Amino acid sequence: MDLPVVVIGAGPQGLATAAHLLERGIEPVVVEAGPVAAASVAQWRHVRLFSPWPELVDAAASRLLAADGWKVPSGGYPTGGEWIGGYLAPLAAALGGRVRYGARVVGVARKGRDLSVDAGRAEQPFVVQLRDADGTEVRVEARAVIDASGTWTHPAPAGANGLPALGEQAAAAAGLVTHRIPDPADAAALAGKHVVVVGSGHSAATAIIELAAVVREHPATRVSWVLRRGTVGNTFGGGAADELAERGVLGQRAKQAVDAGLVTFVTGFRTEVITVAGGRAVVAAEDGRVLDPANRVVVLTGYRPDLSFLTEVRLELDYRLQAPVRVASEVDPNIHSCGSVRATGAAELSHPELGFFIVGAKSYGRAPTFLAMTGYEQVRSVVASLAGDLEAAARVDLVLPDTGVCGGSGVFDAPEEEAGGCCGGPQLVQLGSRG
Repeated sequence: MDLPVVVIGAGPQGLATAAHLLERGIEPVVVEAGPVAAASVAQWRHVRLFSPWPELVDAAASRLLAADGWKVPSGGYPTGGEWIGGYLAPLAAALGGRVRYGARVVGVARKGRDLSVDAGRAEQPFVVQLRDADGTEVRVEARAVIDASGTWTHPAPAGANGLPALGEQAAAAAGLVTHRIPDPADAAALAGKHVVVVGSGHSAATAIIELAAVVREHPATRVSWVLRRGTVGNTFGGGAADELAERGVLGQRAKQAVDAGLVTFVTGFRTEVITVAGGRAVVAAEDGRVLDPANRVVVLTGYRPDLSFLTEVRLELDYRLQAPVRVASEVDPNIHSCGSVRATGAAELSHPELGFFIVGAKSYGRAPTFLAMTGYEQVRSVVASLAGDLEAAARVDLVLPDTGVCGGSGVFDAPEEEAGGCCGGPQLVQLGSRG
């Protein structure tokens, strides 16, 4: 009997992978730790995506759904919840029993071979060890494994050195530190209080926009936006030059909040300690600066891949980003962020462990700015490779939109006027402060 391909994760890329496998006549088994499909997306269901509907739907998934009369939703830019209701949940339903919920992967290996054994390795099937919701552990054999588990469940900490700040975990347990974008109800509950937002990416900008709306309604509310770098650089994105219009608008709306004095910018602040005192969190930097006590610290410093269940798989990862090495060279923010990045496929996503692939946001490791359509192109190529269609696997069917941002990360400690990148100096902005 032919073994299935095990797909880890029933998120957007995992479900799309299953649709491509079925279209190629290959049986998928999708294992999902959560109780429903797109469980991670459900945790940010209030956030509006900056990709429009057509870019959020995979082609093979669309063909599978169309057989039952489904049509791509219209209406512009959905929220995470609308993405689930209009596409992801119907896709999971169409896949039916091929998706196994409450099944957490605790390990992937070659049958009868640990990491160190060469002999006969490639001829052995994979074994995927699962722990069900009731604690029962089982193993599923597979001809190939595609890890589409994402990075959402492993947010990066506030600590500037990559470790949690001293006291960060205790402050989180006390409800004073969160690693999620506040929804409207969360934000409204912070009216009249002091909120610290740590981070400089799209998630941080989204949180700033939500909190700035509270400040407009309740001027006694204070929002401090903390950046680790000493420069503003490309924090606000590419604006009108961004080929994803809503992504450009997101950064500009965050900039407007700063310019209007609704948010106080704090740069060059590398968090070392978070202390709980008097029911509030006191955030201190490595250089001795201390922020005013905060009622909430929102840490949005990116996400990390969970590699803990892949210790018996032979991986080839970049030592900085923990992404496949041939992908890392395209997305490493230390090197560049000039315009678009190149789409990646099976060739870039392969590892020394033949038949094992990491796709989706996890394939970018610690790098930011992953798009759904990037993942859809990845899984199309990977599944074509598994099906033996090497021509389709090598073909590139996607050109990613330009970010409108020119310049790498610059010199970490450089003053604003000296921080440069691969395409010249940064875009300078005038910053306001709330008095």
